[in-house]
Amino acid sequence: MTDLCLPDSIRACLFDLDGVLTRTAVVHAAAWKQTFDEYLRRRDGPSFRPFDSTRDYDEYVDGRPRADGVRTFLASRGIDLPEGDPDDPPDKDTVHGLGNRKNILVLEKIRQEGVEAYPGSVRFVRATRAAGLRTAVVSSSANCRDVLIAAGIEPLFEVRIDGVVAAERKLPGKPRPDTFLEAARELEVAPGAAAVFEDALAGMEAGRAGHFGQVIGVDRVGQADALRAHGADTVVQDLAELLGNAQNAEGDS
Repeated sequence: MTDLCLPDSIRACLFDLDGVLTRTAVVHAAAWKQTFDEYLRRRDGPSFRPFDSTRDYDEYVDGRPRADGVRTFLASRGIDLPEGDPDDPPDKDTVHGLGNRKNILVLEKIRQEGVEAYPGSVRFVRATRAAGLRTAVVSSSANCRDVLIAAGIEPLFEVRIDGVVAAERKLPGKPRPDTFLEAARELEVAPGAAAVFEDALAGMEAGRAGHFGQVIGVDRVGQADALRAHGADTVVQDLAELLGNAQNAEGDS
């Protein structure tokens, strides 16, 4: 594959959304921090230990379905909340209540701040399509389609497997590989002929568990070693690094 730094066997590219295609990972981290800190303050008082929007976010919630993120982080603090119901109000101290609170905060931040796609990622996706590769978005977010539309990149992807689709099809989320495998199935390519692009540790584990042809970690926050330890074959800071020299020169002019 002359213009892309991918193995010749790759026929499809499966992209995570937040942090890979769009600058929304920081928005999610801020919403999680506000949600968990409000809950922990209520529970433990002024001496509560705050949610760390880097370490806790990367380890426990990034890339996971919303309810799984709530469960996993709270378990790290020895907290076991009732599950509640998916339509619990955002002020209810249940797994779904906290998840719904976080989602409201994310949507508010997106409305206020907008959504921006990473230019290097857009160039890379366009180049993959020009090279004849199939493309899909694989995200745990139930807001994936809205974010793609807001960022102006929805037409670049043939398949979208997101939180809504996963719930409808009862697919377990990352770090299980099922959502990526479903995207490959819809694109009619074998996992070994697909490349996974992720910035989350849970996404790396999903790529490794699914035996995909290439697992590429996108390091936006200085966690290259952790991405490799969790399954990345290659780590880049921007997807533009995977473009050939001619395309890079053209994009930088």
